[in-house]
Amino acid sequence: MNQTIPLSETIFAAIPFPMIDPVIFSIGPFAIRWYALAYLAGILLGWWYLKRLTDQEDDPVGPAPLDALINASVIGIILGGRLGYVFFYNLPYYLNHPLEIFMVWHGGMSFHGGMIGMASAIFIVARRFGINPLALGDLIALAAPIGLFFGRIANFINAELYGRVTDMPWGIVFPGGGEVTRHPSQLYEAGLEGLLLFLILRGAFRNGARETPGLMIGIFLSGYGLARIFIEVFREPDQQIGFLFDFLTMGQMLSLPMVIIGVMMAFYAKRKSA
Repeated sequence: MNQTIPLSETIFAAIPFPMIDPVIFSIGPFAIRWYALAYLAGILLGWWYLKRLTDQEDDPVGPAPLDALINASVIGIILGGRLGYVFFYNLPYYLNHPLEIFMVWHGGMSFHGGMIGMASAIFIVARRFGINPLALGDLIALAAPIGLFFGRIANFINAELYGRVTDMPWGIVFPGGGEVTRHPSQLYEAGLEGLLLFLILRGAFRNGARETPGLMIGIFLSGYGLARIFIEVFREPDQQIGFLFDFLTMGQMLSLPMVIIGVMMAFYAKRKSA
């Protein structure tokens, strides 16, 4: 049940927010933030994981495309994620403050935009090396939950994208979220979009799903979309947008096509391989 709960009535039940400085360290104007480190860790660990899986001479993708993709993916994720946030979540503001589009250190990234940027990087690298983009995309789908996990943990450290008001005993009073306990929705997302989806894709891989090009992509798209739609029930809608049609969030609207496309891709891949 969601309701406004005064801090005085919940302070003993609420879990204290771990006050972690979003900036790890700084030297003059140069600062290393947990958010940037999370992106870096997700990309590097994902690359290492895929290198281990493809460390075979007869692998259909091989190591060279993965090495090339790491640079393209950094550009695609950051550029796509930022532009996705600008266009999907706060376009009127950035039309009036265009220079702030480039100030990524102020926050504001969209997973759906980053996914489009990543897909563009996959097509470019696949074409360069003459390999099936679906085969390369299947590999990236395997590693994507790693980046999602670290990204959501960074959202929690930044005390951003927190959940709606709750009276559950694990509710947290977030800085900037008012004197009420809220769902730690970032941790829900880390668990579902990160750990659970990683295990599902790992299980599909071990059962030969990679032998069907496009199947892993379909599982990832539909799995992420369903998880995001569910978690948005507990996540506070973006203040500048609120609810769409009085009950949907922007995250749910953007994730619904992912579910549809993912299911269609999975069925098409299985039918084509039959």
